[in-house]
Amino acid sequence: MEKLTERLYSCQRSLATLDEAVNMSFSMIVRDASIQRFEYSFESLWKLLKAHLEQHEGIRCHSPKRCFREALQVGLLSVEETETCLVMTDDRNLTSHTYIEAIAEAIYRKLPSYLIVMRTLLANVRARTGLPTSSPGKIG
Repeated sequence: MEKLTERLYSCQRSLATLDEAVNMSFSMIVRDASIQRFEYSFESLWKLLKAHLEQHEGIRCHSPKRCFREALQVGLLSVEETETCLVMTDDRNLTSHTYIEAIAEAIYRKLPSYLIVMRTLLANVRARTGLPTSSPGKIG
């Protein structure tokens, strides 16, 4: 449970940094920083989900898409949210190509809607585990 707790708090912190970047005035630096924050927030989220599914649902999954599909099956995500997560996974895989301006712009425009779904999944995992919203001595 300790690993899951740390993953939850780590995910909360990473999503807070993504939220901060998404809400800044646009510049190319903000866009690129937002994409970087999306990358590590995505990694944190799917690894939290993977740990939750294994510890609380008895489900083992080894890829983001599989974990998101399993989250749908156990009621952590709606069909629409799952579809968004699958597209989000594809976009995460494209982020190494942010030197292509059109890809960077397209992903950047999607970040606010991705953040909503990411926060929803985090809240649903937190509710299922019964963990508090922040760790002692840390900003949640």
